[in-house]
Amino acid sequence: MRPVPIAVTAALAFGAVLAASAPPAATPAPPPVQRARAAASPSLAAEVMPVPAEALGATYRAGCPVGPEQLRLIRMNHWGFDGQVHRGALVVHKDAVGTLLGAFGKVFAARFPIRRMQPASAYGGDDGRSMADDNTSAFNCRPVTGDPSRRSQHAYGDAVDINPVENPYVDRSGTVHPAAGRANLRRDRPVPGMIRPGDAVSRAFGEIGWAWGGRWPNPDYQHFSATGG
Repeated sequence: MRPVPIAVTAALAFGAVLAASAPPAATPAPPPVQRARAAASPSLAAEVMPVPAEALGATYRAGCPVGPEQLRLIRMNHWGFDGQVHRGALVVHKDAVGTLLGAFGKVFAARFPIRRMQPASAYGGDDGRSMADDNTSAFNCRPVTGDPSRRSQHAYGDAVDINPVENPYVDRSGTVHPAAGRANLRRDRPVPGMIRPGDAVSRAFGEIGWAWGGRWPNPDYQHFSATGG
């Protein structure tokens, strides 16, 4: 057998030492698309906090049936009409927080689109403006729209209106609120954001015992309430 030169033998030995002391190779990173999918896990991500009286603006005044100490602000995610997740906010009665989070969690999981979700104070307590802007809202110490002789269930913080343009309200005189929702009195066609019997929204609120105004003789398709009023 031909002898191996000493220099070659030393080089091989040195290479073996380096290989033995080198850290193990890192696991290849997943492709960017896989990383993005792994990170994309949207959820309701709700936060609940007290509401100071000054934050309620024109939605609250002396003589309202519930005071600021009985209300809570919920910040939570919702799907928009653009297919993206947006951050919204509702003011509700503190006793309704748990049940509402359960319902909106199911609405979110179903990816039902909500146009926007802001407290009615963002509209100066004007329900007409809020509806015209297709805003989903809850607490507002006001009378029933179209019937000033009755106090709205929204004044108690246990009623929610969802996508008013897609789900209009017909008052006892036959007026449609908001006016832009008139075409959506036709409920036999597919419209994003429209609430239908047996869909994710009506089921979610039915499961927490809230009644849907869409079943009333004068329908209020946007409206859900704890008492049925």
